[in-house]
Amino acid sequence: MAALGTTPGAAAAAASVPQRQRRRGASSLAVAYAPEGARLVSGRQLRAAPVLASSSVALSGPVRLRFLCVAPAAAASASASAGEAKPQGFAERYPTLVTGFFFFLWYFLNVIFNILNKKIFDYFPYPYFVSVSHLFVGVLYCLIGWSFGFPKRAPMNSTVLKQLVPVAVCHAIGHVTSTVSFAAVAVSFAHTIKALEPFFSASASQFILGQPVPLTLWLSLVPVVVGVSVASLTELSFNWTGFINAMISNISFTYRSIYSKKAMTDMDSTNLYAYISIIALFVCIPPAIIIEGPQLMQHGFKDAIAKVGLTKLISNFFVVGLFYHLYNQVATNTLERVAPLSHAIGNVLKRVFVIGFSIIVFGNKITTQTGIGTSIAIAGVALYSFMKAKIEEEKRQIKSA
Repeated sequence: MAALGTTPGAAAAAASVPQRQRRRGASSLAVAYAPEGARLVSGRQLRAAPVLASSSVALSGPVRLRFLCVAPAAAASASASAGEAKPQGFAERYPTLVTGFFFFLWYFLNVIFNILNKKIFDYFPYPYFVSVSHLFVGVLYCLIGWSFGFPKRAPMNSTVLKQLVPVAVCHAIGHVTSTVSFAAVAVSFAHTIKALEPFFSASASQFILGQPVPLTLWLSLVPVVVGVSVASLTELSFNWTGFINAMISNISFTYRSIYSKKAMTDMDSTNLYAYISIIALFVCIPPAIIIEGPQLMQHGFKDAIAKVGLTKLISNFFVVGLFYHLYNQVATNTLERVAPLSHAIGNVLKRVFVIGFSIIVFGNKITTQTGIGTSIAIAGVALYSFMKAKIEEEKRQIKSA
């Protein structure tokens, strides 16, 4: 008992207690204080209680005091750490629900944009100026957001600007040619042609970047090419202006992806897209003035105002431009929340939604062959997106291993 550091009085008091009672007291202390002492501290559990329960020596005063002081201390530490934990918000508690809402918002904004944008061409058939209006409203939205600190504007320097200019130029060309295509042909057919974008992306990776594309990916693109070809042969709204501009758009967005990979910046996606929109706006203004300026000044604006009025014309430009900017921004935010595979599948489903709703809203008549070709092309894009995302995921796992 001297080895335990007890006083003779304490030893005598302990000796006066019957052996059975001492064992019962030890057991009761272990049960009583195990919950307090068994808190998680740095990921491990305290083991004081089992030691006391299995000890065959009598409990002396100091031993009991030492244990009774340790347990409340551990409990207080655990309570303090629990108090420091931040309460979970709605997004943390229901991440799947929030991600689903992002996908819904992405689809909704995209569908509404395509429908309203197509309707503008009924009374204002000037796609270059319409493209400028999209970017202008988006830039205005960004400037207002920056002025209120939502988000806080990221600093810009000459190095980052040089990296973003090629990305913004390709974005501007792709946007303008897409708009020209939407004005010339049915929305459903324009999106069918734009389903060829993965083919151009794979070609650029193989022949420009020198990055080998697996044979399985090339084979998955065969249905895309075949489907678009079949749909084009019998498309009632087919014309070469819409087809060629949609193809140029595919090439432009492919190069945009290439330059985006080379642009090394730690800027957040919201600020990055804002700066790209600003640069793209300045790129789009000159061709709009040169190509459509004279017609707009002579009769373009007058005819549109005569049909719908000045107030509705301006409000329609503003609403369509706002939907354009928001759907692109939400698409970027959705990409940050999900894995590439989920985003790729979501992008394919988005195209299906746009094609389907545009056919319903505008009452576009399509032949059976066009419908079959469009379905084959979309299925091919889905297959390609799935396989490409799986390959990218395997590469990341190998690097992290």
